[in-house]
Amino acid sequence: MIGDETRTVRQFTTEVGGEMLTIETGKLAEQAGGAVTVRLGDTMIFATATMSKNVREGLDFFPLSVDYEEKLYAAGRIPGSFFRREGRPNEQAILISRVIDRTLRPLFPDNMRNEVQIILLSFSHDQEHQVDMLGIIAASTALMISDVPWDGPVAGVRIGMIDGEMVINPTHSQMENSVLDLRVSGTADAINMVECGAVEVDEDTMLEALDLAHRTIQPIIELQRQIRAEVGKEKSEYVIAQHDPELATEVADKVRDRVRQIIAEQTDRTGRNEAIDALREELLAEYEARNAAAETDEAKISLKLVREALNDVVKEEVRRRIVEDGVRPDGRDYVTIRPLSAEVNLIPRVHGSGLFQRGQTQVLTVATLGTPRDVQELDSLSPEDAKRYLHHYNFPPYSTGEAYPLRGTKRREVGHGALAETALRSMIPPEDEFPYTIRLVSEVMSSNGSTSMASVCGSTLALMDAGVPIIRPVAGIAMGLIKEGERVAVLTDIQGLEDHLGDMDFKVAGTSKGITALQMDIKITGVSREVMQQALAQARDARMQILDVILATIPEPRAELNDYAPRMTTLKIGAAKIGAVIGPGGKVVRGIQERTGVKIDIEDDGTIFIAGVDGPSVAIAVEEIRRLTEEAEIGRIYTGRVSRIEPYGVFVEFLPGQDGMVHISQLADYRVENIEDEVQLNDEIMVMVIDIDPGGKVRLSRQAVLEGWTAEEARQRDRKGPSRGGGGDRGRRSGGSGGDRNRRSGGGDRGPRR
Repeated sequence: MIGDETRTVRQFTTEVGGEMLTIETGKLAEQAGGAVTVRLGDTMIFATATMSKNVREGLDFFPLSVDYEEKLYAAGRIPGSFFRREGRPNEQAILISRVIDRTLRPLFPDNMRNEVQIILLSFSHDQEHQVDMLGIIAASTALMISDVPWDGPVAGVRIGMIDGEMVINPTHSQMENSVLDLRVSGTADAINMVECGAVEVDEDTMLEALDLAHRTIQPIIELQRQIRAEVGKEKSEYVIAQHDPELATEVADKVRDRVRQIIAEQTDRTGRNEAIDALREELLAEYEARNAAAETDEAKISLKLVREALNDVVKEEVRRRIVEDGVRPDGRDYVTIRPLSAEVNLIPRVHGSGLFQRGQTQVLTVATLGTPRDVQELDSLSPEDAKRYLHHYNFPPYSTGEAYPLRGTKRREVGHGALAETALRSMIPPEDEFPYTIRLVSEVMSSNGSTSMASVCGSTLALMDAGVPIIRPVAGIAMGLIKEGERVAVLTDIQGLEDHLGDMDFKVAGTSKGITALQMDIKITGVSREVMQQALAQARDARMQILDVILATIPEPRAELNDYAPRMTTLKIGAAKIGAVIGPGGKVVRGIQERTGVKIDIEDDGTIFIAGVDGPSVAIAVEEIRRLTEEAEIGRIYTGRVSRIEPYGVFVEFLPGQDGMVHISQLADYRVENIEDEVQLNDEIMVMVIDIDPGGKVRLSRQAVLEGWTAEEARQRDRKGPSRGGGGDRGRRSGGSGGDRNRRSGGGDRGPRR
């Protein structure tokens, strides 16, 4: 390589799940705080970690940003947009960014205010090895070797389960047969992030998979420590959040008893907030008066620090009362669920609707059914190119009593929608049984803890109300954790205050038979196996209670679809018949759609979806398509059109685009001397299929229809030669002896065509 010979490129490797994981640094982005590439198979991801030297004025939070940029060149593809370049991140990129963010964030210093930016790029994607867990490893390693203060390392791994066996980092193709998609990250000591989709996996199996994941990441964590020791930079000093310990102590002494009294007496959220607000105003007024009397600016007290000191006291007292007294802010014990209610069929004209409420958390979900052409087309690195089941989640400001501008879908909304979608995905009937595209939209009406799990419950109600034959209903619940020293409280059905002041948000969704989705976010460095086991057990008990409420509201999916839902039928034809249905330039299929008003979608494998606003129109279209694709059946009688006349017989189009020949000897139940005396071009006649040769040529007989023969009888007579018979039918038609033949040959009225 020609270039700077002083640059040192280092490669480090370890084995994960039987494959070699390679981390390289020193070649790219030398001005970034830390930069690495991580490779597994031919999937390679690049990550940088950089910290600002200064802090934005007035910043009162830690400004961490994690952005994964999905580059389609990684799979040798050009973006499908008008501009032919990547634009705003797609849903998959947002979800990967969130998974990495949730893993890294708990390990930064609490009082850090320097801006830290993690940027990840997909360099290569082999369509087998997935990028999300590699992204965690890459981001962690970049932080480890950078000058950014951080209490890592962490690593991530995916666990699948195929044929009862757990698989480490399963590929995309392996995941098609897996009943588990568990993504876990953690430190050497504990797990700190979980994201999971499953097909009714039981709690014991889930714990076993979590243990396997934590064991698997240990060599990767050890490798990162080695890399840090060999090539890591010295950590920089960081700007610490403004803090005044003496003021904090002073404020705490003033308000602690009042805060403790408010928390004990005000179990209602609104009343508690109003009482705390009144105390805050009283406290600020006191310090404002002191500031007014201060002789210098240096002697004035920061009202911002006064507010923060009060908030710290509220947090301390809420947590103390939970772990010491066993009483939560609303008066509940650790395992009691807030009051539950459910309702369906709330909104006219929509295809299905469900309202679920738990305490002050209320979510309305609406289900819409569409045709296969309504699927979402995906333009991403994933091998999946379309989705027929979608869940969208909206969190408007009025749900928390606030008012702020709407600025499009936020990353949190994308994440919550994806979690609810995962929870129900394995219960959605397969396309060959229920060929509709399904879209769920969860509108958060009121929020006080775990709206994502309320969305799962509302979605189950809406799907059943719409008549979607889901395999089993799904419910979700959020668990929380308060940890003070060695004292631990695991809380069922956390409300907003417990989520905000607590140490863990552990969401579990599933059916009566097992878990379908799981997500864990924590604010501490990790949680033990015992805590997760307890949380899973409490979550199962709560899930069963919620399922009872759902089933009491609507015991099973409605037997009929909503009147306003499209009606759809699926047909399966041979791939060779697709052209007959489409027709030249799409003429045939367009004609059927115009005549019947239906929508027709044809897949490459010969699956045809027919959707219309009513049953009769769909039935007509189905019959037309069946005629277009029908195979000739020996012994069956068809009405066909004479398409060609030859001296030896006529050709009849008895199915669309399919002709057969009627030999002159089989054209009537008497001897025919001149074919055109019997039939003319475009005449409609009834014929029976009596034989199909290996080449597909069809032999027809009109005489078999007139005589009432079977196909076998017709074939035997065909082999014996032309019929001279004088059957009774001939006499009946002629009104006596042979007059009918004479009348036909005389060119008079031949009578009705047969």
